[in-house]
Amino acid sequence: MSADCLIVQSKIGKWNISNLGAILFAKGLTEFQSLKRKAMRVVVYRGNNRVETLREQEGGKGYASGFEGLIGFVSNLIPANEIIHQAFRKRVPMYPELAVRELIANALIHQDLFVSGSGPMVEIFEDRIEITNPGVPLVATERFLDSPPRSRNEALALLLRLIGICEEGGSGIDKIVFQTEYYQLPAPVFEISGDNTHAVLFAHRPLAKMDKSDRIRACYLHACLRCVNRDYMTNTSLRERFGIEPRNSAIASRLIKEALQAKMIRAYDDSAARKLMKYLPFWA
Repeated sequence: MSADCLIVQSKIGKWNISNLGAILFAKGLTEFQSLKRKAMRVVVYRGNNRVETLREQEGGKGYASGFEGLIGFVSNLIPANEIIHQAFRKRVPMYPELAVRELIANALIHQDLFVSGSGPMVEIFEDRIEITNPGVPLVATERFLDSPPRSRNEALALLLRLIGICEEGGSGIDKIVFQTEYYQLPAPVFEISGDNTHAVLFAHRPLAKMDKSDRIRACYLHACLRCVNRDYMTNTSLRERFGIEPRNSAIASRLIKEALQAKMIRAYDDSAARKLMKYLPFWA
């Protein structure tokens, strides 16, 4: 424990718990004055705004000792749809559990622990879930998916990786985007709000009800995901992402045109035939 900086020896020969040890393994973070605001806070609202709070809970345990309990608590609060399959009913969460888990882990690991009076927070609305952590990210939000791993809290990230809570491989955002595409959800939002990093997962919304920014963001993140997997975005892959029928390929073409005009993607080869066109994110 001393080698991992979880405890430090005092001048009188006894051992003290370090901030790292406390934030990971504390039974009660409120017992540590400098860390009590760093516990994850979960808030559930009625409807799609913050006018009426239905439930609020602040975590008490350290990140390592309380992580599974936190994920279970949040999962139970997330709205779910009930699907009847033959004679059985099945509860299907509104958001992929893996995506929620990765976002919460990222918020804990990448927060700026030196920002006072603020801590990580999960907010659950009727149509979305928002996860916020203090601190401006070390890389641009539009490059989250392709950037190599870079941790603000190296010791914290290392120990959480050894425990099995994170991979520290920079693949968290890849998994989140893949999960939203697999379940054909709107693309997640990653943004900076003041001194905080903000991530949003949206409930299912048909393509016809997505606005232009939603469509461009989904197209861009799809191109990013294909690019990091050494592949290209095409009309066919975009149709699969949105569940568009092959006979409606013109819809995918319009989505690609919007992203091109916004300069979020670019053609891999301008001289290729229209049906054979491939696309990359603007930075590739």
